[in-house]
Amino acid sequence: MKYLVLAYYSEEKFGALSKSEVEKLVSACPAYDQALQDSGHVIMGESLDEPSASTVVRPRNGKSTVSDGPYMETKEQLGAFFVIDARDLNEAIQVASKHPAANLGEEAGWGLEIRRITSNE
Repeated sequence: MKYLVLAYYSEEKFGALSKSEVEKLVSACPAYDQALQDSGHVIMGESLDEPSASTVVRPRNGKSTVSDGPYMETKEQLGAFFVIDARDLNEAIQVASKHPAANLGEEAGWGLEIRRITSNE
């Protein structure tokens, strides 16, 4: 089964960190990213641009409209995602727990959301 793992963070908390705190946090991430790759479960994964750089397309009055993002006003913002292949949710949790958002940056409000990808087949 495939699972989408969404990595969220608090833009407010992350923005309040000093430059040295951000550098320390970011410098610790490659080891976690490598563990994800080494697990053999990761299909793909990427970081995302900041929410203010997003574009939103939605239906309005029967037509598509385009506006600046973010899509929703929330306290936590989507910062990265990855797709993994796992036997079940327990294995997906085990793999996802190697992501930096599950181990570092509590002060930045990081956290993960795991969702099974369903197929229309």
